[in-house]
Amino acid sequence: MNVHNVTADAETFTCNAYLVTGSTTTLVDAGAVSGVADTIAEYTDTLDRVVLTHQHGDHIAELDSVMDAFEPDCYAYSDHPQCTHTIEDGDRIDIGDEVFEVVYTPGHAADHVSFMSETTIFTGDVVVHDDGAFDDGSFGRTDMPGQSRERLIESIRTLLERLPDGGGDNAESSVEHMYSGHGGPFHGDVRTVIERALERAERREPKYPDE
Repeated sequence: MNVHNVTADAETFTCNAYLVTGSTTTLVDAGAVSGVADTIAEYTDTLDRVVLTHQHGDHIAELDSVMDAFEPDCYAYSDHPQCTHTIEDGDRIDIGDEVFEVVYTPGHAADHVSFMSETTIFTGDVVVHDDGAFDDGSFGRTDMPGQSRERLIESIRTLLERLPDGGGDNAESSVEHMYSGHGGPFHGDVRTVIERALERAERREPKYPDE
């Protein structure tokens, strides 16, 4: 399974939009960069589906153009005019060459979900590795209307509870690849990064000075 950040070279504010190639070629979030459909076309002629972590503008602004260009199925937790399938906590969905569990993770957004397989997690904005506020374990902002730090904390705890373990005496999870909505990807002990994000969120300190 190959993961390509098709908004990596953006000069405007956007989320990371990940094209996952494989038996079920999937775009995780559409981003907000004009021409993202052309970038996708550099990697594939077909797109089977788009899955949305949530529907903030930086994650879906280019959804219409992607849908027009490739006519894929679209999966989201909440209704959207382009949505062809609604997903719920505990659902299973193919992304690339792996099966992912849908994990409902609100707090940053009421419709936020993450996608977790035995090896990989797409966390959207609930947990990020580095975002300018914190490095090596951060979390989504909760200072805007409709957001909740308390609910976000519960969601991070849910991610930790759902992480598959590596088996044997190894306390590390088998999940070794984390792709977040912002910041860089992380490859290694994902559990430790999520635990660090939880510790920081639980302090209830503002993530940003004006929060």
